[in-house]
Amino acid sequence: MNKDAKIYVAGHTGLVGSAIMRKLEAEGYKFVVRARSAELDLRNQQQVDAFFEREKPEYVFLAAAKVGGIMANSTYSAEFIYDNMMIATNVIHASYKHGVKKLLNLGSSCIYPKNAPQPLKEEYLLTGPLESTNEPYAIAKIAAIKLCESYNRQYGTNFISAMPTNLYGPGDNFDLETAHVLPAMIRKFHEAKINNNPKVTLWGTGTPRREFLYSDDLADALLFLMHNFNASGEGDYVNVGTGEDIAIKDLAALVQKIVGYNGEIEWDASKPDGTPRKLLDVNRLYQSGWSCFIRLPEGIQSTYNFFTTMLRDK
Repeated sequence: MNKDAKIYVAGHTGLVGSAIMRKLEAEGYKFVVRARSAELDLRNQQQVDAFFEREKPEYVFLAAAKVGGIMANSTYSAEFIYDNMMIATNVIHASYKHGVKKLLNLGSSCIYPKNAPQPLKEEYLLTGPLESTNEPYAIAKIAAIKLCESYNRQYGTNFISAMPTNLYGPGDNFDLETAHVLPAMIRKFHEAKINNNPKVTLWGTGTPRREFLYSDDLADALLFLMHNFNASGEGDYVNVGTGEDIAIKDLAALVQKIVGYNGEIEWDASKPDGTPRKLLDVNRLYQSGWSCFIRLPEGIQSTYNFFTTMLRDK
């Protein structure tokens, strides 16, 4: 992928997409295509096909998706499976139809079975039942992986997939109804600090363990994969993570400290915990020469700075 290549980042305004855009700009890529959601509904096949016909991108980062935490997945399960399947189907098929040289599809660590051995290896896909709280989203992401593999096998395309762990960073979603755990914690602790609330209530028991990857680290990994990882006919996907996880209780204490909230934490055990543990095996990626460079405390501080700046700018 040379610096003059025409690149399309689907979902360029989201957490991952905006990080990819920053990385491409920093690396000097000159022709990056973008389209506002008001102009292009990726769920609409005709609009997607017309866009690819007009713009003719050579490389595609498929980072567009409907995402959210446990509450959002449970509340909007139909939208999570429908929207994500339509987005993937339309972009992947249009990439094949219009001769895209290489496509990188973004999946999720939730594709792996709930009770799979830890850490999660790529070969554990489809070896057991999924976590029920995000099953619709996971099924859509699995379908996208298999769609890429099927096009590679039948048409000789070079469509690969990356399975990132839990992501966070600038541009994250801090809406308490739809946010993932880390940005939700940032907002809860911040509001409690501002309002002098004596305690913050968090979902679950705090015992599950999660792995977190800063969005700019992911963008760096994705560009690395675009240059160094190609479809091989089988297993055309790779895990992207840090190889380290943390208990949710310990994460809460870390966020509390960074935000500067001095009250108590209350755990609502009547709310679901989700999967007990999700740690990715990242040996395949790390052995190929990539590793993350932003540690969790530094990343949380950066994300909190973004959040407070966002509030001031409103």
